[in-house]
Amino acid sequence: MQDLAVTLSGYLSKLSLPSLGVTDILEIALISFFIYQFMVWIKFTRAYTLLKGILIVLLFILFAYILKMNTILWIIKNLSTILLTSVVVIFQPELRKMLEQLGQKKIVASIFPLDSGKEVQERFTDKTINELVKACFDMGEVRTGALIVIEQNIRLSEYERTGINVDAVLTSQLLINIFEHNTPLHDGAVLVRGNRIVAATCYLPLSDNMELSKQLGTRHRAGVGISEVSDSLTIIVSEETGQVSVAQNGELSRGLTSAELRSALIKAQNKKVVNNSKLRHLLKGRMKHEEHKAD
Repeated sequence: MQDLAVTLSGYLSKLSLPSLGVTDILEIALISFFIYQFMVWIKFTRAYTLLKGILIVLLFILFAYILKMNTILWIIKNLSTILLTSVVVIFQPELRKMLEQLGQKKIVASIFPLDSGKEVQERFTDKTINELVKACFDMGEVRTGALIVIEQNIRLSEYERTGINVDAVLTSQLLINIFEHNTPLHDGAVLVRGNRIVAATCYLPLSDNMELSKQLGTRHRAGVGISEVSDSLTIIVSEETGQVSVAQNGELSRGLTSAELRSALIKAQNKKVVNNSKLRHLLKGRMKHEEHKAD
């Protein structure tokens, strides 16, 4: 055991680790930051697929190098300049977009997030609320029936698959066109997720609540039915009366005004401001700790 310790100490004494200065640490931090930002950026662009193709080509070159395929290596060596130029041309839209985003970002604030840590979290924007209210009451005026399901915490993928995929930004004009009489998408429900209409002509479960008025048709029963099996908020526009109703948690509120509908949507929006600045929280916590120690 003692011989082993002597041997290890002999090996360790021969190792010479490079000295690290402040500049070296700063360089490592900057390189790590830019590599991370590059990987985050490329993950959400088409360049990610192209990058995987380039990696396959590089693996092929490594395979040729290991097996000493000199002819293939000679061809690649002579085409290397053309290949590099081709990569720049292929990635030109992504590179331009990256530089534009880089110019818009506040670099110092992203590295040292003191006051920029506030983030607004919401299921959908105020613009979406305005578009929904406008569309519902415009359709109510002309007696156009509508059934709009607004998804909240519980995913409604099961009912989304029963309809036709739309995946479009929610606007009042689009909603009115979908529910217009004698159009292919007017029959069934529209499913809203965030600020987008994800599907139309969706089939919903009907409520078997016997307390609902017998005057209510299939559209209202479907609106109550989906609210019984999920936490969604459903807006129903009556084709007979033009009244706007809201179904949530198995309850139906009929004859809403535009202000009442807006209030229900604001509540479903669940808008809140979250302070994500860890550095700011750390500094505040340290200051409070010092104040308690002083007391």
